[in-house]
Amino acid sequence: MQPLPGIRIRRLRLAGIDRSYDVDFTKDQRVHNLSVVAGAFSSGKTAVLEFIAYGLGAKKHPRHPEVLRKVRSCLLEVELSGEPYVIERSVGEPSKVAFVHRGTLDRPAPSRPESRPIDPPGSPESLSALLLGHCKLEGVQLREAPTNRESRTDPLSFRDLMVLAFLPNERVADRNFLFENEFMRKHKLKQVVDVVFGVHDDRAVELGQRIRELGVRLNHAKAELTAARAFVQEQSDPPSLADALTPESYEREVAEINEQLRVLDAEAQAGTGFAGRLRQDHKRAAQNSSRAAGVLRDCETQLARMLPLRAQYADDLLKLGMLTEARRLFDPLSITTCPACLNRLPAPPSAEDGQCSMCRHDLPHRDEDLTLGSADLSRTVEESRLDVAAEIRSTKARLKEITTYIEGLDVSLAVLKLQAENAALDEEQAAAALDEATAPSVSPFLAARDDLHRRREEALRRLQHAESSTKLHEGLSRRAATVERHEAQITRLREELERLGDVAQDRDRVIGRISGRYGELLRQWRYPKLSQPIIDTNLTPFVRGDSYREASSGARTLLTLAWQLAVFEVAVETSAAHPGFLMIDSPQKNLGHGGTLDAAIADAIAIDDFYRHLNTWLAEHGDGAQLIIVDNSPPDLVEDNVVVRFSRNEDRPPYGLIDDETSTEEDAL
Repeated sequence: MQPLPGIRIRRLRLAGIDRSYDVDFTKDQRVHNLSVVAGAFSSGKTAVLEFIAYGLGAKKHPRHPEVLRKVRSCLLEVELSGEPYVIERSVGEPSKVAFVHRGTLDRPAPSRPESRPIDPPGSPESLSALLLGHCKLEGVQLREAPTNRESRTDPLSFRDLMVLAFLPNERVADRNFLFENEFMRKHKLKQVVDVVFGVHDDRAVELGQRIRELGVRLNHAKAELTAARAFVQEQSDPPSLADALTPESYEREVAEINEQLRVLDAEAQAGTGFAGRLRQDHKRAAQNSSRAAGVLRDCETQLARMLPLRAQYADDLLKLGMLTEARRLFDPLSITTCPACLNRLPAPPSAEDGQCSMCRHDLPHRDEDLTLGSADLSRTVEESRLDVAAEIRSTKARLKEITTYIEGLDVSLAVLKLQAENAALDEEQAAAALDEATAPSVSPFLAARDDLHRRREEALRRLQHAESSTKLHEGLSRRAATVERHEAQITRLREELERLGDVAQDRDRVIGRISGRYGELLRQWRYPKLSQPIIDTNLTPFVRGDSYREASSGARTLLTLAWQLAVFEVAVETSAAHPGFLMIDSPQKNLGHGGTLDAAIADAIAIDDFYRHLNTWLAEHGDGAQLIIVDNSPPDLVEDNVVVRFSRNEDRPPYGLIDDETSTEEDAL
């Protein structure tokens, strides 16, 4: 069975620093045809759709405080024409580049991600070009002025196509649903619908331009493929590449070797279990040796610290002795001669009746002998004189204590050295006994272990080589797939060009079919007093002879839903160039949820009819199509289709899209 062209959404992952937040749209690895995201208001349901659109190239993403605090990148797992891909864009400031790689979120391909710029969308290397290529719309140009054949053209962007694949809440029931207040957007919407169904003006010219453009891209892709093949042939030996195993094979081999090593270690331990007592003896001997070495080291450290201290005290004692001798030998003044006449005095100066014997001045003390300046010393200075004898006695006592302690350390040091040597010898003997007892049992295991280590290193080397080869071949496969895709597109466009008919008649037929489906939907939904439901050539929906803009709020909800679904269903049934998925936000808007209640419509319309039609159509005509609906309270009949339900209640997880942000209502998604 050929894979359906287009895009299908598989999983959304918001990756943060500590954890990720996932929404899965698959069941048993297959995409749900109908997925419903349910839950309370402001819990993050709309953000799911907006992040999907961001992953597909939208310019902005939700900027809730929780998102900016917790999320660093948006990863969208999609199917592009049946093949799984992952598109990654950073979160914060909207990224200008998307990284695309094959594979899934859980099993990415070994090749490096491909960088795809977001703008300009017309670049062949852009994300838009990749997505449009899988929708059969790569290279489409839109004229700015459709009635002027010489008008400038702009490349179709996937963002232009998203208007048919995403119906946001603000467009549901909006009076400007078809962008009536923005001429260029309305004009582009009409062009996009025509392009999707292949009925736009200048179809033949446009097809020729696309064929030529794709021809240029095909030649470029072939040149890249040829260069890549030459590079691979230069880097590797072709026969070895052909015979090489896959990286998974080498990974299994490495895992098997690791398991063998684990078993071998267990067997070695079991085989030497008899030496348990010897191990205990060796352990005790090692502990005793360690303690003895520690005590010896502490003793040597203490001795090394006390010797300088003893030398310092001995030096202090010597200085005190010199001070005592200096007082006796070096008296500053011993007067024996009169300083005036230079005759010898009959007696040295002294204190007589409290006066100096030489000058008869009063003295502050009663000392008999006088020395130079002794009479001028204040009493406080006199009291603070150093008692040299007491200091000498104290220093001698401390020196004696230190000397005694050092002598004790010297004596114990020899004993401790002998104990440490004996403990080390005991440990050596215990280790030798253990080795002697276990060597015959351990040696075979050591040889086997060395062999396993050698095999593992060789397997790891081959694994690295296989991964490199796989990446090279992945690049070749990707380029070959690009060549095949361009060739298939050119073939299809040429066939379409050959069978091209009258564009005006084809467009009328397409609009007529869409209009008919629009009326069928309104009848199935029991639209009140339904009459004249049509969509005119300008794509404007009418009912009861009036434009949808004249209807009530609840009626506009049904009319906009019917328009969007009619275009989607007809596109899928006719294999038109539609992405193949449709996202709708809040189908019950104005029907009882999220806005002003339109009582007349809400009383007559049951939301069950809406979902019942989706299930019926998907079963009969929508095989392979995908619908993602965001609804506050979907009916029970689609309970099996609810992929996630946000409670906004901490007691019933998940609280919201960012489910660990539950602090305040204002911050809740």
